[in-house]
Amino acid sequence: MNGSPVRVVVCEDDESVRAGYAAVLDAQPDMVVVGQAGDGVRALRLIGDLRPDVAVVDIHMPRLNGIEVTASLMEPPDPHPVRVLVVTTFNLDEYVYDALRAGASGFLLKDAPLHELIAGVRTVARGEALLAPAVTRRLIGEYALRIRPADPAPAAVPAEPLTGREREVLLLMAEGLSNGEIAERMTVAHETVKTHVSRILAKLGLRDRVQAVVFAYRSGLVRQG
Repeated sequence: MNGSPVRVVVCEDDESVRAGYAAVLDAQPDMVVVGQAGDGVRALRLIGDLRPDVAVVDIHMPRLNGIEVTASLMEPPDPHPVRVLVVTTFNLDEYVYDALRAGASGFLLKDAPLHELIAGVRTVARGEALLAPAVTRRLIGEYALRIRPADPAPAAVPAEPLTGREREVLLLMAEGLSNGEIAERMTVAHETVKTHVSRILAKLGLRDRVQAVVFAYRSGLVRQG
């Protein structure tokens, strides 16, 4: 983020909820809401024009739903460099799977306190994965295992091999550990872990931690059981 405010677009069909999200996020000293959309088609247009850092996207929107919007943003060859935080009223695994498959960086329930929404935007803006507290930490791993046989796309080939420490960090990421937890487990500084994560993403050509965890499963680095 380099000291600049996180630029956010809020995509939500309920006008009162959309206005509430926008007001709360725009009031943060490190954020600015640059646009709002009430349907999926307008959301795609706004995000394409404004190129925000984070899009807060409701799953249930008219014309295009949030999962369709997310998938469109991630289409090659030139996906918009935006991280998507999906918000929904439904705590159903299927929505989480679909959102992550589409390329979302985070998943949050609408009944979560507003401070969790604020923290969630900051989390995905940093390139970290976010799942709602009500969703188990094993869900990313279960998701990766579930799509592995159904999705023949090969895992990324590193531009250069991961070091032993980077592989260790990747394995701990696949367990669902945060940077702080990884630092504690490895007995290293938090900044050291952040550096390892950044190098892992760069070497694998990946956008965020969710993609890194999926890589760990698809490549066979992590196996069921």
